[in-house]
Amino acid sequence: MSVPIKVRDDFSAVDIRGHARRCKDGAQVRRLLAIATILDGGSRSDAALIGGVTLQIVRDWVLRFNADGPEGLATRKAPGPQTILNDGHRRALEEIVEAGPIPAVHGVVRWRIIDLAQWLWDEFRISISKQALGHELRTMGYRKLTARPRHHGQRPEDITAFKKSFPTRLAQITRQLPKGTPIELWWQDEARVGQQTKLTRRWARRGTRPCAPKDQRRSSAWIFGAICPAEGKAAGIVMPKCNSEAMSMHLEEISFHVAPGAHAVVLLDQAGWHGSAELAVPPNITLLPLPPRCPELNPVENVWQFMRDNWLSNRIFKSYDDVVDHCCYAWNKLADQPWRIMTLGLRNWAHRY
Repeated sequence: MSVPIKVRDDFSAVDIRGHARRCKDGAQVRRLLAIATILDGGSRSDAALIGGVTLQIVRDWVLRFNADGPEGLATRKAPGPQTILNDGHRRALEEIVEAGPIPAVHGVVRWRIIDLAQWLWDEFRISISKQALGHELRTMGYRKLTARPRHHGQRPEDITAFKKSFPTRLAQITRQLPKGTPIELWWQDEARVGQQTKLTRRWARRGTRPCAPKDQRRSSAWIFGAICPAEGKAAGIVMPKCNSEAMSMHLEEISFHVAPGAHAVVLLDQAGWHGSAELAVPPNITLLPLPPRCPELNPVENVWQFMRDNWLSNRIFKSYDDVVDHCCYAWNKLADQPWRIMTLGLRNWAHRY
């Protein structure tokens, strides 16, 4: 038979109940009221009835209260299982995740958890489950994110140089305009949308392979899109092909959406129809080409990805007209969400000036 444990007497029952009134943790309140009952002279059985627990648990509560006072009765988070990775393993794991796999060596072009688990076994003879390794990666700050597009022939120094010179080039454009003219930063690009849509991720039960419709026909249209992230504005048209005539019509559309008295600086890639001599540029627009092979500098690439993932994939287009209708619907839906345009398009290196 266990020996009764004396409850510390530096707290009165009134003090404990006052603490319980201020406490927002329901489970802790039950424990406090049980201790207050004992301090009032009640039996351990009365405390167990109030707490809705057994006498043994009341004994554990008394031990916690004696050790740490009312704070010792706060709800504790379960520590969970101990990890088998040490700091050295985590540093090595971080290095290989950041470096990415070497296809000729590792046999994959992107890391999966099962690949990293195999690598840990090969390097350190550590056997770890996919669930435990996934928890480790999340604890280290890693998430499974969609990669940004990067041209295979890109030179990283081009991006750095463009960002560094951007304020100067923007100032040069501003000096050529009447004093006090507001500047709007627009970003422009084109996207081809056709009957051969891509398949995107979807929720499904584990162990199953979800299906989605996939067309084999080839009718397509082009969305000419431009966004002004700072203002949450969008201007777009849908055309059957990419050429100077279509680009001129798109610039007219952008010009219409520029605020009265303002001037738009349109950043765009170096496609042939963007710099054609036949291109008609409205007077309230200045074109600023981006460096070659640097699509990640253009936030419209993120717009295309968002539209495909949410509105233009996993469907069958009946005809070319159906493609056009869905493109118009998707773009107008984006234009009606200025907060979405800001979220996808704002870039600190460009909009802080």
